[in-house]
Amino acid sequence: MRPSRQTSAHQTDRLAELVCSNSLKTDQEGAAPWLLKQELRRLDSLLLRAAAVARVPGGHALTVDRVLFSEEVTRAIAAEPLIELRREEVSAIPQNRIAIVASGPLTSDSLAAEIGRLTGSDRLFFYDSISPIVEADSVDLGVAFRASRYGKSLDGTDDYLNCPLDREQYERFVEALLAGQSVTAHIDEDRTPYFEACLPIEELARRGRDTLRFGPMKPMGLDDPRTGRRPYAVVQLRQENLRADSYNLVGFQNHLKFAEQARILRLIPGLEHAEFVRFGQIHRNTYINSPELLTPTLQLRRNPDVFFAGQISGVEGYVESIATGLVAGRFAADLALGRPPRALPRDTAVGSLCHYISAADPAHYQPANITFDLLPALDEPTRLRLRRDKRARHDEVCRRSIESMDRFLETEPLHV
Repeated sequence: MRPSRQTSAHQTDRLAELVCSNSLKTDQEGAAPWLLKQELRRLDSLLLRAAAVARVPGGHALTVDRVLFSEEVTRAIAAEPLIELRREEVSAIPQNRIAIVASGPLTSDSLAAEIGRLTGSDRLFFYDSISPIVEADSVDLGVAFRASRYGKSLDGTDDYLNCPLDREQYERFVEALLAGQSVTAHIDEDRTPYFEACLPIEELARRGRDTLRFGPMKPMGLDDPRTGRRPYAVVQLRQENLRADSYNLVGFQNHLKFAEQARILRLIPGLEHAEFVRFGQIHRNTYINSPELLTPTLQLRRNPDVFFAGQISGVEGYVESIATGLVAGRFAADLALGRPPRALPRDTAVGSLCHYISAADPAHYQPANITFDLLPALDEPTRLRLRRDKRARHDEVCRRSIESMDRFLETEPLHV
């Protein structure tokens, strides 16, 4: 809709304007973001081709000159004779025709209302909190103990890992938290008051030194088996997936810089050597509850002519949005050509993203970046063989995924 109607974040009329970071994450071989980009290159992604043209030095990260990047994308779209680019706000989703909704987290109010009507108003969310996630094998189980508060769980098991703090450790943690550097707000909405139900932990700490002990760090109903007594404070870690190879820090959404998070959160006993799968974030976001609404081919279950892609569908990050946008285009092309859209293989990074946003738990749905957690686990013999070598495990997942993508493209050619 730009420039006839601007958002609070964008400044130009160019397509694909990057308003926050200019990084498309690491391009270091063997990392999950690298794997996703490798698959997108095989899928002939226009935006990754533009990123290659606009690339600037950035270490292992794929960083771009954001002006050159947006100019390259705009030029390519404008030069394509099969595309008609209309500069106007869309406030209604077309009926009885194929449409892809990829309006992002800054969806205009009128279009958000239309999406709410189409999907059910109780299924359109304004999301603004993410808690950090750590790798399970980086938690010191000599310190952290398993327990559910008051011994309560659905199946009688100890569902949580609990990191106990004594008074001195708690005071040191709070001091570090209060002195931590926050991320600079990028858009006006980031400066509005936070929702009370999901305040950043540093904001809670500013309300009083004991506020965290009566909030996300309350020790009630938990006894440390090493002492037999209730700790002064506790940080609870909740299992993130069925494989139990990662845990999220319950209630620890925050707005600190990533390096600050790593430093401060490693003050928590049991997390001194924590490896982070994802850091906490606070931001404005509009997204649908995709697991209730979408198929693995990103189609609305109730209206298969309508596809959702990008951050509105519940992925987080530039490259993840590029990925879902690209495959939504492929799926829509299949539908237009009268053939059923075929989901990408589950063991590819792109296929795993689509699987996550269509099959996650709707009751606890949160937008996701690409991580190895989203991909299927390796078979048991391979896991056992590589159990002491995380890098080798990741390399094996990458090899499997790329080979699967290549086999898929042998039967599903790029060009129609």
